[in-house]
This record gives sequence, C-alpha cells and structure tokens, in this order.
Amino acid sequence: MKTIGLLGGMSWESTLTYYRVINEGVKKRLGGLHSAKIVLYSVDFDPIEKLQHSGDWEGTANILSQAARQIETGGADFLLICTNTMHKVAESIAAAVTIPLVHVADATGEALRLAGLQRVGLLGTAFTMEEDFYKARLKETFGIDVLIPDEDDRRMVHEVIYKELCLGNINSASKQTFVEIVDRLAGQGAQGVILGCTEIGLLINQGDTMVPLYDTTLIHAGKAVDLALSEAMESKREAVSLPF
Repeated sequence: MKTIGLLGGMSWESTLTYYRVINEGVKKRLGGLHSAKIVLYSVDFDPIEKLQHSGDWEGTANILSQAARQIETGGADFLLICTNTMHKVAESIAAAVTIPLVHVADATGEALRLAGLQRVGLLGTAFTMEEDFYKARLKETFGIDVLIPDEDDRRMVHEVIYKELCLGNINSASKQTFVEIVDRLAGQGAQGVILGCTEIGLLINQGDTMVPLYDTTLIHAGKAVDLALSEAMESKREAVSLPF
C-alpha cells in the first residue's frame, strides 16, 4: 500500500470527510482491520483565507508549498490538496515537491468523462467559479463545457461556504437555496453539477435533487484509494490466480 499525503485544514470540516472516505475505501477493498497509510498536514486556515481575499495568492502558495514539503518528508508517495480553491496555486505546490500531485479537477474530469457528460454546472467559491484555473482544465483536458451560476447566485454560494460551511454550520434555508441553484443550472443545459468546493457535500447530496451531482471530495478521495491500492490489489489478484 502506498502512503497518501493530505494537505488539509481548508477547512478542517471537509478534511474530516477526506480522512473518513479514504479509510472506509481501504477497509472495503482489503477487509479486516486494514486502514489507509496517510501523512496529513492540517494548516491554520484563518491566515490563508485572509490572503485569499486580499489577492495574495503567492503568500498562500508559500504556506502550502512548505506544508507539502513536510508531507513529502513524512513519507508520502503522492499528494492531494484537500480543497478545490487552492488548486489555483497547484503548479507552485507541485513544483515544491518531487512526489506526484493528484489534481482534483483531473480526478473529477475522469469521472465526468466516464459518465459521458459534456456540459456541467459548477458550484464552488467565487475564485473557483469565476477564474479559469479549474474550468479551463476541464475544457482543455477533458472537453467538458462548464456553466456557472449568475452573479447573485455566485455571491450566495461563496458566502455560505465561508460564513457557514467552513464553520460547520448547516442551514436548512441555505440547503434549499443551493438545490434551487442546481436546478437553475440544469435548466440552462447542465447534464450534472460539480460540487466544486470540498464543503458543499456537507450541505447537499444526491438525495436532495434529481440532477446528477459530482462531489469532488468523494471523487478525489476515491482516486487516492485507487492509487494507494493499485499495487496491493494487483498482488492480491496474482495470489488468487496462482495454481495450487
């Protein structure tokens, strides 16, 4: 089993989901008392959030690059950034280490392509929805068109993420608003909607709408399990096929 590196804490609420889903995935595949081998570095989110909203992305990259180097030193074989927004500085973080960085948009794009989707909606922070570092990667690498909510809806989604979800507050009125935004994106031609912030899955899930939802936290964590167990599962298959 390979060791998974998790760069988390942005927010710690969603990092909990990464940790749980990865360990559940390993246990399901290997059985018994198996759990994942993980090196987790959880940052203090407050200074990073302040740098985000002041536009100092280089400052955020410096903090996260230092954390990524410590994850590598801790023995991780590959690295996940446990947040969609901070993939804005993914190239800088990847350049700071020698282990592979598993990009959340790539894992999501693979899932969308497997499902045969060509046009999707995207919910996330304003940074993720409005800038190209995420949407362009889906378009250029996977040929997927991305729709985003209108300005008022984007503002609402952004505020709920930072003022509620990152603080662990789940509000029923906000949940209904998110479902309505999902429905509006579907009405504009989205074949599915990406939950492109790791906290959104705390608020809505597939049981809340008929529109297919793609939770990037679950997809990203699932990809980590695949990579961590690729050699272990192959060895298990070879052992089963040996003649007796």
